[in-house]
Amino acid sequence: MCAWILYLAMITGQTPQLGGIPPFESGAGFVSANRIDDLMTSMWRDRGIEPANPCAGEVFIRRVYLDVIGALPEPAAVRKFLEDQRPQKRARLIDALLKREAFADYWTMKWCDLLRVKAEFPINLWPNAVQAYSRWIHDGLKNNKPYDQFARELLTSSGSNFREPPVNFYRAIQGREPSAIAEAAALTFMGSRLDHWPEDRRAGMAAFFSRVAYKKTAEWKEEIVYVDPAPHDPIDAIFPDGTPVRISQEQDPRQVFADWLISPDNPWFARAIVNRVWSWLMGRGIIHEPDDIRPDNPPVNSELLACLEKELIASNYDLKAVFRLILNSSTYQQSAIPKGPVPEAEALFACYPVRRLEAEVLMDALCKFSGAGEGYSSPIPEPFTFIPKNQRSITLADGSITSPFLEMFGRPPRDTGLESERNNQPSDAQRLHFLNSSDVQRRIVQSGRMKQLLKNSRGKPAPAVRMIYLNLLSRYPTDEELSTALKYRNDSGIPPRQAAEDLAWALLNTKEFLYRH
Repeated sequence: MCAWILYLAMITGQTPQLGGIPPFESGAGFVSANRIDDLMTSMWRDRGIEPANPCAGEVFIRRVYLDVIGALPEPAAVRKFLEDQRPQKRARLIDALLKREAFADYWTMKWCDLLRVKAEFPINLWPNAVQAYSRWIHDGLKNNKPYDQFARELLTSSGSNFREPPVNFYRAIQGREPSAIAEAAALTFMGSRLDHWPEDRRAGMAAFFSRVAYKKTAEWKEEIVYVDPAPHDPIDAIFPDGTPVRISQEQDPRQVFADWLISPDNPWFARAIVNRVWSWLMGRGIIHEPDDIRPDNPPVNSELLACLEKELIASNYDLKAVFRLILNSSTYQQSAIPKGPVPEAEALFACYPVRRLEAEVLMDALCKFSGAGEGYSSPIPEPFTFIPKNQRSITLADGSITSPFLEMFGRPPRDTGLESERNNQPSDAQRLHFLNSSDVQRRIVQSGRMKQLLKNSRGKPAPAVRMIYLNLLSRYPTDEELSTALKYRNDSGIPPRQAAEDLAWALLNTKEFLYRH
């Protein structure tokens, strides 16, 4: 997709047409690589849908870097990958990315959205708890903590929210009544919204959290979460599957619920998280939305969902095993260019869904190219907010700390834990920002990376054009794109450096830069 054509399309509103397969997809047809592909192929055949071709190597490396660690690949990594002729290079790259600490950085951001990690109103965890909670999440991801253990610790921990980080699950809820806690637990671990449940089931679920209590300490903003030890009658609760249970005074009702939840036979737990992981990697859930699982919202491929559930359970709840299975599938590695009607192809995963980069990822990509950081602030700093300008946006632990750019590009407020809080829909303000912003212009003009690549090109325009493409789009320009860029440089009469800056500005305004594809 020619970057210049895309740029013109953005300002004219016209839809560009792809002139050919390179450099976006391979000419080879779809070939099944694992069980996921077998199940998808069967579904597509039954529905008369043809899957997209495999994506090209340039597209794959950019895509998998963004999807696994939330960053663009360095030009040296792209060159090395494209020159590698070994047949299993994609699988090796996936394994390498899953082992990087950047994986934990990026997915901590995702889990902080889900778990509402935010210091200020309306969550009010406060800064000390935010730092402790986010570090605990990060360490769990870095060490690949089994997901059932991760969930159990969140549900059953007691103690100080500063010293026992997982108890912040109970603090990061707007309400403290049992029904509010039950709603958060069902949304987070079952992908279900309690407002769809019958009243007796909602009350039965809330009973598991009826003894959760809170008390303050002498330390600033610290709070203890504990199980109320006061004598009480046995609690009659109802599991979400309709099974009643009587909980004695000696039992922690949360433990009883957690034991039921993480059982391999549980109909919600594994299904909810593998559906959520699929949604994160493929743009939409097998059950869509991933946090709206209910009987009248069936999966588009029930066999695929069951396959992923079994994979998670068989791997002892190793989420990376599910990531690895999905990422290595030909379904994930399809081109974004569909062979059938786009809405149907995307809904049935017959092509890779094009979608805009998250606000934090986009900000980090701009900062990486320009060498200039971003200024962050909190509207209600307690006690004081300072974030180094060179800190990556994806590592911001606190949802209260933000910037105008992050807000404009849809960073979620982390108030509800719903996936829909993140808004990745494009807007006129976003388009105008990239087209006209003095900040974007300043980043290009002052970019140390731009100065270095121009220096390395030794005044030769073609190498400079290739390196600008490689830095921003993770690929080399096509012959047509190279010719267009060189013609612009030669015919415009402007200095070579300005021509290079104009090219970078045009590429930053393309969908190819702004979107996953």
